[in-house]
Amino acid sequence: MQLQQMDMNLFLVLEAIYSERNLTRAAQRLHITQPAVSNALARLRRTLDDPLFTRTPSGMQPTPLTERIMPKVQQGLALLGGSLNEQRQFDPAAARKTLRLSMNDMAETLLLPRLLERLQQLAPGIRVESYYVPRDQLAKELAANTLDFGLDIPLPTATQLKQQRLIRDRYLCMLRADHPLAKQDSLTLEQYLQLEHIHVSSRRSGPGLVDIALNKLGRQREIKLRVQHYRVAPLVVLRSDLALTVPASLADQFPARRFELPFQIPQIDWHLLWHKSQHDDPANRWLRAQLMDLVHL
Repeated sequence: MQLQQMDMNLFLVLEAIYSERNLTRAAQRLHITQPAVSNALARLRRTLDDPLFTRTPSGMQPTPLTERIMPKVQQGLALLGGSLNEQRQFDPAAARKTLRLSMNDMAETLLLPRLLERLQQLAPGIRVESYYVPRDQLAKELAANTLDFGLDIPLPTATQLKQQRLIRDRYLCMLRADHPLAKQDSLTLEQYLQLEHIHVSSRRSGPGLVDIALNKLGRQREIKLRVQHYRVAPLVVLRSDLALTVPASLADQFPARRFELPFQIPQIDWHLLWHKSQHDDPANRWLRAQLMDLVHL
């Protein structure tokens, strides 16, 4: 088979089915009908003499041939998209677009006020939508261009994504200003463990970084309150004797007593993530630069 005999649009369909594992979602992503996707898949099967996908209860599963050729197909599509984007110019003052971000409530608190202030001055026609996309769905949404950027921990296995560290933060223990321990210069491990704690997690159960670090020491803290959002937890601290172990950048926004932790815990890294196909897009480049600049203000 010669490449010039192939309809290049078929590779777009192949990549959409591979990413979505579903013909209906692939059609929605490509803005065409499902029969059109089915017809394109049939043409691909005849051309490549392979089923390419098999239908299973969990979705369209790629055949070995599909798995073998997809890295090159995705790379080729990304290079083509980047070459086309390089020909376009981006004028922030005249831009009319929606910037779609995935981040948790703590990142929203840190970034959105400054970002909206910057856009109001430089790019007033850009709208912003912020919502949280689960980590296991992030690469798919970025690939589908339903999301521009994600802000999350590093994802080393997501090879189709570009990543750059945006924020490095350390954890502190936060108590209300008139807490019985507030006048001390520091907390001992025993004092920390005698406190009742707030744990922030989007999951219903399971330990966090703090608990994992304490478990390595053979110790355990008492969780009095488990919440899913960072923003509400400090408000509880200000009205109770509960302690909150929280990134310093958030703790610094509240009139509370802050202590260094009496045990070792890894610093938290938040990375800005975007899809390789958008790396050279002028609008994406400009917006990345703004986000990187904002965290250093």
